[in-house]
Order: sequence, then C-alpha cells, then structure tokens
Amino acid sequence: MVLAALAATVSAGAAHAGTLEKVREAGVLACGVSEGVPGFSNPNSEGRWEGLDADVCRAVAAAVLGDADAVRFVPLSSKQKILAVSSGQVEMTSRTTTWTMKRDGAEGVDFTQVIFFDGQGFMVRAESGITTAKGLDGGTVCVTTGTTTELNLADFARAQNIQIEAVVFEGKREAVEAYLTDRCDALTTDASQLASFRMSFPDPGAHTILPNLISKEPLAPLVAHGDNNWKDIVSWTVYGLLAAEELGINSANVDEMAASSSNPDVQRLLGSSVDTGNFVGLGPSWMKDAISAVGNYGEIFDRNLTIPLGLERGVNAQWKDGGLMYAMPIR
Repeated sequence: MVLAALAATVSAGAAHAGTLEKVREAGVLACGVSEGVPGFSNPNSEGRWEGLDADVCRAVAAAVLGDADAVRFVPLSSKQKILAVSSGQVEMTSRTTTWTMKRDGAEGVDFTQVIFFDGQGFMVRAESGITTAKGLDGGTVCVTTGTTTELNLADFARAQNIQIEAVVFEGKREAVEAYLTDRCDALTTDASQLASFRMSFPDPGAHTILPNLISKEPLAPLVAHGDNNWKDIVSWTVYGLLAAEELGINSANVDEMAASSSNPDVQRLLGSSVDTGNFVGLGPSWMKDAISAVGNYGEIFDRNLTIPLGLERGVNAQWKDGGLMYAMPIR
C-alpha cells in the first residue's frame, strides 16, 4: 500500500512537471482570474484586464517569457478556480483566493506567496441603521457558494449565537446584483472587494461597510501541486516585486539601477552581478523585465487599489513600515 501510494504521488507530480517548458512552448501564460472584481482583476472598457491580480499574471509572464502581454486571461467562477489549476486548464490562478489548509493540502494545488492580506466583512444599506455585524441577527446575507466566505458566515453566526439566513449564489456578480435589488439585508465577502463593488454602485454613499472583520483572508496565487520549479517561479516573482519596492527600484528607474547601482541586493535582483534567474530556470533579466512591465509591488497596489478605490496599505505595507509584506532574501 505504501508503494502504491508513493507511485500515485510520483505519477501526480509527473503530470504537472514541466510547466515552465509548456508555457515557453506555447509562448503564452494561461492565468485564471476572477469574473470581474475592480481593483483585482476586471476588464476595462477596451477589454484589457486590470488589477492587482492581473498585474501579477503579467509579472510572471514578463519574468518567464520577457513579454508582460503574453497572458491569456481566463475568467473563473469560485467553483472553477481550484479545478482549473489542478486539471491544467491554466498554469496559475491569481484570483482573490484565500490560502487554506484544505485547499493547499487536499485539492491538488499549492499556494505561492500572499499578495494581499484581507478579511471578510459586511456591507449594508446606510438607511438600515445596522452598525455592527451582530445587528444582522434575524436578517439575510447574500453570499457566494463554494467559498470560504460561506463557511465563515455560518461560523460567525454560530459563534455569536445569532440567526443569519444565507442567500447563496453561484457567482459574485449574482450576489451583488441580488443585494442591490433588496433580496438580502447585507452582502458579505472580503472587505477589499466590498470597497471595490461599492465604488461601482450608482450611489456609493447609500451603502456602509461595517467595521467588523470576521476572518483572516490571505489571498495568494496558486499553481498545480507537483511542479516545485513552477511554484518557485511564481513565488519568487512576487518576492521580487516586494524586494524592488523595499530597495527603491521602480518601473521608471529600473534600467538606471541595473546599470549603476552599487547595492549588492539591487545587483542580484536585477541580474547585474549574479544570475539569480538561473536558480529557477529563468534568464538573468527575469525581474528587470517584470519590474519594467508592471512596476514594484507598491506601484501595482497604488495603481489598482489606492488611487481608484481609496484603499490604504494597512497590513499590506512593507514590514519596515509596520505591515506584513516581507520579501525572502534573493541571493
């Protein structure tokens, strides 16, 4: 039985080995994203995908292929996002997905590095008079099925000994539309998404995001289990974006920094002294290409979340600024 289990594990690993070669051969990265969450992954009026998640896809494409536009964005529902990765439909997913033990250990995927620390919250109509999550006792809440959000809602109601009726929908768009048409007293999802949805409402001021967060939601890109090299590539690309911000490297000065900086950490990151890309099977300019295309983590955050949505860095600030964002040493 032990040998059989080992053989099955090896077989599963082999099935997903060689993702880097697959992407290079295709000349394009298939990246799963949401069906439309402003600030994270959402098509603009010209059909171009924008957002934090979309830019992470582009950064990986730039690091691997030298072309940030070599991405095929695949919109995925909440139910599809895990299977699409584990089955090989996409090479990675960057889609507001919470890192949990069950997903990481039992569903055929591996998480890489957290790109946004979030928490589940609630939005209500301002005229309701509800000021805390406990005030939802006896009410209805719109929620998306097949998500940690649905489980967290049930756990919260049980822990607080209150009655909340979950009104369940297949996708976030359906849940938001139901909330807007008064089918529910509240809408629940990650607080950052509530802020992005509210900005798109006809009258944002008519809706209040309650101050209570009822969960920890570390959002991270994921890849299929079994290809450690590909997991390393996605993880270290994110670390590189974080390291660039910490080191003061951005899309405007990356060429100058690569050519003239005497900082050993900058030289290693940009391939000026050590070919760090070779550690994961990439070229020496892997991070220089990524930063040139999408900027460092701070640029990506500001462009997609701070400027359009008013979201502050908070716990997503760099560790030296009191946040949780921390790049592993690139050396």
